Amino acid sequence: GASPISEAVLDRATKALPNARFTQAYGMTELSPIATLLHWNEHIGEARAKGRHRAAGRAALGCEVRIVDADDRPVDVGTVGEIVVRGDNVMMGYWERPEETARAVVDGWMHTGDGGYLDEYGFVFVVDRVKDMIISGGENVYSVEVENAVAQHPAVAQCAVIGIPDEHWGEKVHAVVVPRADAQISATELIAFCKTLIAGYKCPRSVEVRSSPLPLSGAGKILKRELRAPYWDNRERRVS
Repeated sequence: GASPISEAVLDRATKALPNARFTQAYGMTELSPIATLLHWNEHIGEARAKGRHRAAGRAALGCEVRIVDADDRPVDVGTVGEIVVRGDNVMMGYWERPEETARAVVDGWMHTGDGGYLDEYGFVFVVDRVKDMIISGGENVYSVEVENAVAQHPAVAQCAVIGIPDEHWGEKVHAVVVPRADAQISATELIAFCKTLIAGYKCPRSVEVRSSPLPLSGAGKILKRELRAPYWDNRERRVS
C-alpha cells in the first residue's frame, strides 16, 4: 500500500490468508523507492511475539538509516526523531528545484519527513509523518498509533486521526471514522474502546462519523490536509 498497514488490517489479512508470506517495505520515490525491508519470518512466531511485525524492517542492502533530532544530530535507541537515509538509492535531486533539494538532502542524507525510532537490533519503527504529530497539552501524540487503536474496533471501516485547535490543550486528538456498511458506532463507544488499548491522553477527545469515504490521494493515502483544513484555515498554528 501507499501508507503503513495498520495492525488490525495485518491481523485480518494473516487470518484470512494463513499460508501467505507477508513482506513489508518502507521507502519513498526519492529513495528509488525502498529503504527498509521486513521479511516474512518477522511476521510470525517468536518475532511476532516480540512485536517485530509492527516494524518497517531493517535497512535494505546498500542503505544506511538513522534517526536524528531537529538539529540533525543522531538520537539514542528508542528515541523518536526524523528518519533519514543515505545510500546509492538516494535521488540526485528534484528537477530544477535546487533549494528544495538542498533542504531534503543534507550531506547525503535524505530527510524523509517521517518520524520513527530504531530498536537495539536496527529495526525501524515508523510512528508518524512529522507534520501529522499532534501536540496536546505538551504531550506528543502520534496519529498512527491512535489510528491503529481506532481501526481495531470491529465497526470501523476507515479512519484518520488529526489534531484540531483547542483552547485548553492547544491541539486535541480528533478521529474521523467511516463505519462498516452494516454497523453503527458512537463517539462515546469509540473513545471508551480506545482507552482499553492506549493511554488516555492519546485517545480521541472528539469523533466525527462520516457516511462517505475519506478523501484519498492518487497513491491511496488519506488526505489529512483536507480533513484538517476546515479547522485550521484562517488560524495561525501555534502550540506551546
